[in-house]
Amino acid sequence: MAETEQITVATTSAGPGGTGEPGETVNLPVVELLTGRGFITGKSGSGKSNTASVIAEKLLDNGFGLLIVDIDGEYYGLKEEYEILHVGGDEECDIQVTDDHAGKIASLALEQNVPIILDISSFLDEEEAETLLTEVAKQLFAKAKKQKQPFLMLVEECHEWMPEKGSMGEVGKMLIKIGKRGRKHGLGIVGISQRPADVKKDYITQCDWLVWHRLTWNNDTKVVGRILDNKYADAVEDLDDGEAFMMNDWAEQVSRVQFHRKQTFDAGATPGLDDFKRPELKSVSDDLVSELETISEDQQETENRIKELREELDKKNSRIAELEAELQDARDLSRMAEQFTEAMLDQAEDYNPGRTEQEKMRRQRERFADQQASDGDTDAVSEADADGPHEQPPEPDETADATSGGGFGDAFSAFAEDGAAMNGGSASGGADANGSSADAGQESDASSTDAESASDSSSVDAEPTSNGHAANADVVANGAVANNGAVAAPVNGQAETETAEADDEALRAAIAEAVEAEQSDEATGSADSETPADFDGPAVYGDLQADIEELDRKTCRMLAYYREQGPGTPLNAHFSAGGSGDRTAAYARNRELRLRGLVEHVGRGQYDTRLAALVQEESDRRLDDNEVESVVSRLESAFLDGDSD
Repeated sequence: MAETEQITVATTSAGPGGTGEPGETVNLPVVELLTGRGFITGKSGSGKSNTASVIAEKLLDNGFGLLIVDIDGEYYGLKEEYEILHVGGDEECDIQVTDDHAGKIASLALEQNVPIILDISSFLDEEEAETLLTEVAKQLFAKAKKQKQPFLMLVEECHEWMPEKGSMGEVGKMLIKIGKRGRKHGLGIVGISQRPADVKKDYITQCDWLVWHRLTWNNDTKVVGRILDNKYADAVEDLDDGEAFMMNDWAEQVSRVQFHRKQTFDAGATPGLDDFKRPELKSVSDDLVSELETISEDQQETENRIKELREELDKKNSRIAELEAELQDARDLSRMAEQFTEAMLDQAEDYNPGRTEQEKMRRQRERFADQQASDGDTDAVSEADADGPHEQPPEPDETADATSGGGFGDAFSAFAEDGAAMNGGSASGGADANGSSADAGQESDASSTDAESASDSSSVDAEPTSNGHAANADVVANGAVANNGAVAAPVNGQAETETAEADDEALRAAIAEAVEAEQSDEATGSADSETPADFDGPAVYGDLQADIEELDRKTCRMLAYYREQGPGTPLNAHFSAGGSGDRTAAYARNRELRLRGLVEHVGRGQYDTRLAALVQEESDRRLDDNEVESVVSRLESAFLDGDSD
């Protein structure tokens, strides 16, 4: 693409504010359109969308790519003549997209030079539409840094994204960023609005070319007066349809022009009484659509997989709840069995303590069970009466059968952890069903009775304790050995319940881990697609210092003049910098300062530095006032001391 390539979009017209002979062609340089910043405004029906369509048609005729953000569905008529990809949120589009498609949309636009209409009007959810536009803008800016290919982004109703008043969302901040920094990467932007007073002033004042169609509201005409002149503010109210005042940096004058009529179907025209006939639209390549459909299919598969995992997780949670209920029932049965066993033992021993003593013994057993659970000690501890001596239990016989015998000992031995065993059932502290009893306070000769005498079921006579209560002791009956260190066998149902519970817990953890991994992959992909930025002071200073060092000596001295003398004209700044005062040379150097954001127009043809504002913008306003002042001081020293070449 030649630097001098131009497109013809209008002719000059007669009337107040016009210059030159009427009927002369008006040409626009392609490079300035594709990489610069433009603004088209005018009230509804004045021709602003027609002007944007004419520029788009001319660029498409010459094979240049662009992306149109269509907020009202006005641009699909371009498909009548051009193969352009129409993406959005309804079935009228070539493909329905979400923010997951943002990276692919940017790749098609920049890498494959595919013209695209991003139809925001087709989304019912405004938040979803704004998220999509934000991601597409981020991807375009990131990829433009690498591609360095001239590309234009055209945004309808830009006042909704870049408002002068009120808070600005992420999409507005991204569009402002493209307007300020996109040019150096070859990424241009054109904002279109019917309310210039509502558009962010920072965007309008940084534009390279502006088109003013008919405006009648007082606040809007005031903007014309501030940017152009009061004489244009009066004349702008009387412009015809398609007629406009155009100003740009390369012509350095305001022209009154009549834009051509677009050649494609006018989808934004006000409906009339005539029968509406939609033209036959060109279809895009199936390959382009299939690439985007693949992303949609992958997204749907991921959503379906997550849904399946969640359903399976719900089933497992239900199963776990059922098992917990069964476990609770088993525990209740265990307590009931223990109570029944104790009652039977009390009856067998012919021992019936009073209510107070029963409660005391119950509390002792509960404390004993709690101590076993907290210490993790599986050995039962033998207790003696307060007045009796503490004795170590005898070692168990390894050949003894802990479950031998009959009666209630077989049925409830698994439930009793601190009760007595019956007919050979293993228990700690108690007596057997045959009436054999042992006293914890018995003498050493009684405690040393051998296993043979015990296996013959001989009863051991021992004196009762001083308080008359039967003490807990080891009992050996029918060849079965029981001691306080014996561990009761778990109930089969309870063991199976615990095993199932462990399996379900493992499966539940695996499902949660899979869901978390998929969500982590999505989050990682989205994070990788964004371009990181460093907002600290040194990084900002380095970038801006590099911009200043790229300036030639005269341009740098012009910047120093604006800094030292305050607002001034480009001619005075150029003369002060050692220039000849030539108007063309002065404005050319001044334009370079404007494009870099170092100076701004402050009214009546005068300019002033804007270093503090530029530092804030480059840091995305993450520096405090002291840090901004420090960076500005260092930057000023770079050109005030004459260090820049």
